[in-house]
Amino acid sequence: MRIEPAVAVVGHVAVPGDKSISHRAVLLGAVAEGDTHVRGFGRAGDTQASLNAVRALGIEVEDVADDELLVHGGELRPGVVDCENAGTLMRLLAGLLAGRQGRFELTGDESLSTRPMERVAEPLRRMGATIGTTDGHAPLVIEGTSLHAVDYELPVASAQVKSAVLLAGLTAEGATTVVEPVPTRDHTELMLEAAGARVRRRPGFVAIEPGPLRLGEVEVPGDFSSAAPLLVAAALVPGSDLTVHGVGLNPRRTGLLGVLERMGVRVAVFNRRRAGLEPVGDVQVQHAELVATELHPEEVPLLVDELPLVALLAAHARGRTVVSGAAELRVKESDRVEAVTDLLRAVGARITSRPDGWTIDGVPARLRGGRVDARGDHRIAMLGAVAGLASREGADVQDDQVVSISFPGFHDLLDSLVRR
Repeated sequence: MRIEPAVAVVGHVAVPGDKSISHRAVLLGAVAEGDTHVRGFGRAGDTQASLNAVRALGIEVEDVADDELLVHGGELRPGVVDCENAGTLMRLLAGLLAGRQGRFELTGDESLSTRPMERVAEPLRRMGATIGTTDGHAPLVIEGTSLHAVDYELPVASAQVKSAVLLAGLTAEGATTVVEPVPTRDHTELMLEAAGARVRRRPGFVAIEPGPLRLGEVEVPGDFSSAAPLLVAAALVPGSDLTVHGVGLNPRRTGLLGVLERMGVRVAVFNRRRAGLEPVGDVQVQHAELVATELHPEEVPLLVDELPLVALLAAHARGRTVVSGAAELRVKESDRVEAVTDLLRAVGARITSRPDGWTIDGVPARLRGGRVDARGDHRIAMLGAVAGLASREGADVQDDQVVSISFPGFHDLLDSLVRR
């Protein structure tokens, strides 16, 4: 796809529902008592995989509208589940199934089958689960069995591993605890609390005891990770003024806002409210001249999906930006460290990859533009689009259709905000 340079990014917009919360609403709704009414469901390739998965496990889900579902909770039926490209689904489902009777096999596409799965299998085995991987990767074979509680300390920050252990704790004997080195996304804990689970939390610690769930209703806020490329486009292009309405503001997801502010961007948050236990609000970003910053390892979990966009911001900022502690990006849908390095170099940025991030020497001017490859990764495809908008000559983004994995209407929505 050809992306032409933008004169400005202006307007008011809403983005689809949060994918992380949508995944969890479907999975917890499947095992909860009664029906769960999900409003604002973020329908995309990954979340559709979750719908297909619970249906394959014998759960009835009604599509009330494109963004509205009715999940009829029940017993999960053993069998084979295709998780497609959804790493969140595979890891969370492993925890949910580990203590339930039957044989379950979790498969995935070629990309998902290269991603590490022992990181979730190992703590589940400590709980007594019978779970096998294929050289540390999918397919996962789970023989449901009785589980016992564990005290588990995450070796690396991972909301997916934490969630898998907590979901296994729903069927384990005793109180399961997870200690995390730095805060990670807490959507699972918040939804479990909303469903009546016995959850105890304090900084760096969460515990759960077994028991039934009843969700009833879930209101899904707009996905901050979908809003991020729009906000970054507005920050980069002179004359821009963009407001995204009804977006999730969970502080363990919105680290990008703090980075934007310290790089000099004008950011305003207003109309704060709650969707269940999740904070929601409207975010306004106006263009400003950017200055370099440093990102430290403890910040990474708060904006891990937005780090490619931070690298693009840094390429336009005055001074040197260093991003460290982001080695996790190397085991995403692509090696995002190298994918970002190659893409930004192709459009004229001065960037060097590190084992756990980048060093970027920014120039407060538009990059040249050029031909870039998304490498089958939806985040890299969106990065390429924003880089093209902010460039002098535009960009040709190869493999751009992969944005449908997380944001099917991305290009149309972005185009509606662009002045040329």
